[in-house]
Amino acid sequence: MFGLTIGAILYLVSIGFAITFGTMKVINFAHGSIYALAVYFFMTSLPYVKNNFVVSLLIGIALVIPLSYLIEKYIIRYLYGESVHYAIIATYGVLFSTTDTIKWIWGTNPWPIIVPTRASIQLFDVTVPLYRIIIIGAAVAIFIALHLFFKKTIAGKVIVAALDDSVGVRCLGIDQFKYFSLVFVIGSALAGVGGILYSPIAAAEPYMGFRFVLLAFAVTLVGGMGNLTGAFISAFSLGMLIAMTARVLPRLSEMMVFVVMAVVLLLRKEEYE
Repeated sequence: MFGLTIGAILYLVSIGFAITFGTMKVINFAHGSIYALAVYFFMTSLPYVKNNFVVSLLIGIALVIPLSYLIEKYIIRYLYGESVHYAIIATYGVLFSTTDTIKWIWGTNPWPIIVPTRASIQLFDVTVPLYRIIIIGAAVAIFIALHLFFKKTIAGKVIVAALDDSVGVRCLGIDQFKYFSLVFVIGSALAGVGGILYSPIAAAEPYMGFRFVLLAFAVTLVGGMGNLTGAFISAFSLGMLIAMTARVLPRLSEMMVFVVMAVVLLLRKEEYE
């Protein structure tokens, strides 16, 4: 169950990364900033809403959405069509700045967050925490919702077309910036959801964005750039890999993700050149 939970969080964090990578050809490490800020906004608002988890989650997401839009409009938008190295440098700078801001405002000590429910369900003689089932269910529900969005809406179809041929979409006279902004905001909001849902399992700390943005990058490369279904399968597969490795070699559990990523890069060398 731990592996499926990690897989669900990896999916929520990486899907926005995968979409922006596929449509805009931008490696967005600022994704980690949104992930971390959403958690700290959520954590700060909890006492003011009488520890209502859902309301605090909505507040955290609502606060990071305008920030993600500003990042896309004033930083990411100027990097479209440029070398991927510029995007890495610029967005990593955002991530570093955000981390320092978090340390300045909230301090450097980890902040534990209470699990919203300690109820459990009995499945085949195994006691499973209800909260972890909720996280997995949320990831599956979002996967289905995104699938319907990309299949049934005009905006979704334009984004999917841009994943296959962004130049062709631009030649049709479609304002890609509007749709890119939408993609960026949706992806950032989902990263925030993933961070908030994971925060009761792992305490909030300033460098949490670095850890998960690198894992999201690995999930995206393993699943395939812009491959939405691939990101879902990759996230859960790597989540299970982390869980299984943690039982034998805890210190190497996350490193195995990058080993798999290296193997995939070697096998798909031509695709990523």
